[in-house]
Amino acid sequence: MRRRKGLSPEDRDLWSRVARTAVPLDPKRKVQAADLPQMTDLPPARPAASLSVSPSTAAAAAASLPRFRIGQAAGTPAPHLARSSTPAERLAQAGLRMDAKVHRKMSQGRLAPEARLDLHGLTLSAAHPELIHFILSCQGSGLRLVLVITGKGRGDHGPLPTRPGALRHQVPYWLHSPPLAAAVQQVTAAHYRHGGDGAYYVYLRRFT
Repeated sequence: MRRRKGLSPEDRDLWSRVARTAVPLDPKRKVQAADLPQMTDLPPARPAASLSVSPSTAAAAAASLPRFRIGQAAGTPAPHLARSSTPAERLAQAGLRMDAKVHRKMSQGRLAPEARLDLHGLTLSAAHPELIHFILSCQGSGLRLVLVITGKGRGDHGPLPTRPGALRHQVPYWLHSPPLAAAVQQVTAAHYRHGGDGAYYVYLRRFT
């Protein structure tokens, strides 16, 4: 029986499947259309779906993105958000816990402190016990208004790095924490004649 030449439709279909996955040895040679017979059993390719965004959605997304000034790093807060409140501002917002008339006179520097403690130049570790001893001793002696001087400070020198003016920031926290919280009634930034931002008026509770 004489053998038929050429490929059957099934063979050509199989060959086209293999040829489509092959990489030619000569990249300059273009694959001929005759070498890759069309397959009739595959569905036609579907066009890619288009993505549409409404103008209002795009505007809302743009408004939610963070804004930066030229030269500002991504992790740096904006200038109007970077400033933190000072200790004096935080104390002024804490509320009044003493007689209003006495507090007004004290804030205006019209009341003379009955004792004073100068912590300027001390480290945090050295200043804390000095402050505790001073406040408790003054309360035990029946004093009401005392002055604690911290200095505005450029930073305290110790084994660990601290923020500039660490004493000025830390002393109000100590005065409102045990064991001094029970003895202290009010803490206010001192008048300029008694040290201004570098000192605090401490109004003590009556000793019982």
